[in-house]
Amino acid sequence: MIAFENVTKSYGNLVAVEGVSYTVRKGEAFALLGPNGAGKTTLVRLLLGFSRCTAGTVTIEGLPAGSAASRKKLGYLAEIHRIPPHLSGRQYLLRQAAFCGLSGGRATAAVDDMLKRVGMEGQAKKKAAHYSKGMTQRIGLGAALLGDPALLVLDEPVSGLDPLGMRDVRLLLEDFKKGGGTLILNSHLLSEVERLCDSVAILYKGRIMVQGSLAQIVQGHESLEEVFIRHVEDRQRHA
Repeated sequence: MIAFENVTKSYGNLVAVEGVSYTVRKGEAFALLGPNGAGKTTLVRLLLGFSRCTAGTVTIEGLPAGSAASRKKLGYLAEIHRIPPHLSGRQYLLRQAAFCGLSGGRATAAVDDMLKRVGMEGQAKKKAAHYSKGMTQRIGLGAALLGDPALLVLDEPVSGLDPLGMRDVRLLLEDFKKGGGTLILNSHLLSEVERLCDSVAILYKGRIMVQGSLAQIVQGHESLEEVFIRHVEDRQRHA
């Protein structure tokens, strides 16, 4: 579904990512991990077409990342999601539905269903200015899921959520996977990554240190967090 082939991205003399290659199969949940500044956000921006590769290619089902055709296949939730404060959650989702090509009764039905799915039907008419971070995040996830995307790209999707909200989001994403959707997750919450993801890549200073299935990477009695810390500290010692 997704292919990064020998991708390098430079900003002047700063090399953000270098020689990155990996693939994500259709229906797979894949996590990008790494300490701050490792290059995770850069890779997400390249996948979404917000930036262009200095070298290499990024494709979504064979289509160049950032092309109109590839963007129709994906939904995206940024870590810091913002809703115009004068809009209610329902008004915002109706606007997003229009961007997905939905109108009239189809848009209304899709939005009402999504508000239930993200647990915001009781807050749908409240202005976003009065939303908590968690409520904003739920509406943002609903917007990303409108239009039935084949690919979801999520940047810290449970940011600001309490444990109940985190569970609800996890269940939504599990349903998305069961329906054949592909998931790219950028998160520091490694316990959630372990629960949701099939494969991971751990980056350090723009290069992939470790990649593979979760079962391959987490062996014995180690948790993903322990594996992550061990690899990062080892690389720091030898830097």
